[in-house]
Amino acid sequence: MKLPVMPPVSPMLAKSVPTIPADASYEPKWDGFRSICFRDGNEVELGSRNERPLTRYFPELVAAVTAELPERCVIDGEIVIATDHGLDFEALQQRIHPADSRVRMLAKQTPASFIAFDLLALGDEDYTRRPFTERRAALVAALADSGFSVHVTPATTDLATARRWFDDLEGAGLDGVVAKPLTVTYQPDKRVMFKVKHQRTADCIVAGYRVHKSSKDAIGSLLLGLYTDDGTLASVGVIGAFPMAKRRQLFTELQPLVTSFEDHPWNWEAHEAGDRTPRKNAGSRWNAGKDLSFMPLRPERVVEVRYDHMEGDRFRHTAQFNRWRPDRDPRTCTYAQLEQPLSYSLNDIISGL
Repeated sequence: MKLPVMPPVSPMLAKSVPTIPADASYEPKWDGFRSICFRDGNEVELGSRNERPLTRYFPELVAAVTAELPERCVIDGEIVIATDHGLDFEALQQRIHPADSRVRMLAKQTPASFIAFDLLALGDEDYTRRPFTERRAALVAALADSGFSVHVTPATTDLATARRWFDDLEGAGLDGVVAKPLTVTYQPDKRVMFKVKHQRTADCIVAGYRVHKSSKDAIGSLLLGLYTDDGTLASVGVIGAFPMAKRRQLFTELQPLVTSFEDHPWNWEAHEAGDRTPRKNAGSRWNAGKDLSFMPLRPERVVEVRYDHMEGDRFRHTAQFNRWRPDRDPRTCTYAQLEQPLSYSLNDIISGL
């Protein structure tokens, strides 16, 4: 492989801001695996955000890149798996698997797409020193004949349109809006773009905790639950960003609520293997050395948390502590309080914006 921009490259990043800034180019914020795609003839490499190769996990994209992208190019984008109801991040995570046979099976069952949103090189030309407006125009022209698996992200310079995207497109699994200054050059690993993400609040039940990895008398994370329509307490996510002094204080405060698994809604022995309910003596499928066992608590304490959006019936990212709600009846903490955005397919976004 011999390109004007060679792997590995660390992607240009965005910093969070509370509102969408003016005078920029706006794009939907895709929720997938950030990847820089390098193609030199039949050689293809998909680099991750941390500069590690993703190529072996997406054989269908290697074939698509060879068929749909220019002969020699370097393109920044996002790997996503789209369904009729939006993006499926959990299906994307399934791809990071050591067995090649399983990766290839999943590539057929849940094929990925590549959403292109920046151009670093084309032919023998290095585009990284050019302003974004030039890179965007060249990207659109270069990918005008791309096919089924490679798409150019929608973009607009109209602030009102960007605000509409932010409000309307969450149901597709999108994460918010990215704003790119029109004259910015491509700056690897620098936060020179801006991102605005959805943020909401929910009242959740604290149903358990995990001990901090460095201290047995401190909380590592609190496990959150919400009641379903049939009265089942479902695991919805965790919160864990506390100062160490607060972690120790919480550990002491929660001890009176400690109960046995037999008396807990998440009785680990009563659940079938494969569900996402936390359990005793559990381990992480992504990190074999990480202990995910937890201490069960009587579901009596309510906490208000901030979250961005849902992935299925769980918070997509770790929630953030907002405040305690001693005034809230735990039985009223249900999924009904959560907003349910409309669903969109990938085609709706690419062709309908």
